[in-house]
Amino acid sequence: MTIRLRVNGTLHDLPDARGTETLLDFLHDDLNLTGTKLCCGIGVCRACTVQVVKPPSPAPTPIISCSTALATLDGAQVSTIESVARDGVPDPVQQAFLDHFAFQCGYCAPGFVMAARIFLHGLEAQPIPPEQIEDAMRAAIGTHICRCTGYVRYFEALRALAIAANGQGAPQR
Repeated sequence: MTIRLRVNGTLHDLPDARGTETLLDFLHDDLNLTGTKLCCGIGVCRACTVQVVKPPSPAPTPIISCSTALATLDGAQVSTIESVARDGVPDPVQQAFLDHFAFQCGYCAPGFVMAARIFLHGLEAQPIPPEQIEDAMRAAIGTHICRCTGYVRYFEALRALAIAANGQGAPQR
């Protein structure tokens, strides 16, 4: 028996014996993908958030990689922060965070970026009433911990993207 998962498009087959290992350890130790950060180690801070799509659902979900066992990811597609920028060009979420000076030390940034991208994907698939944007943003990134207190800027950047993704016009700067 094996655990089969894709990480950033590459297929990996792992023996069942590795099923209790965490996704974060696999990303760091086996794949040398160190952009996903370990901070608290117990899934509270959300710095280690990655995107997972696991059939039968086609919808991406945020997963806390520091406390997710590999055995639970059989058949999943995992996307890490390394998959976001293309040819050195930042993803729109990364660019919005840069434009709003949200990054300070940057340690929590990968988790914020991944959660924001998943949130925006959901908005594009199913828009919500404009008055619900703030609450939806808080649900998407409100539990992420930023030790440098960059919350306001993360929210401002995401708000601009959310308004555009929700079909309410161009983002305001």
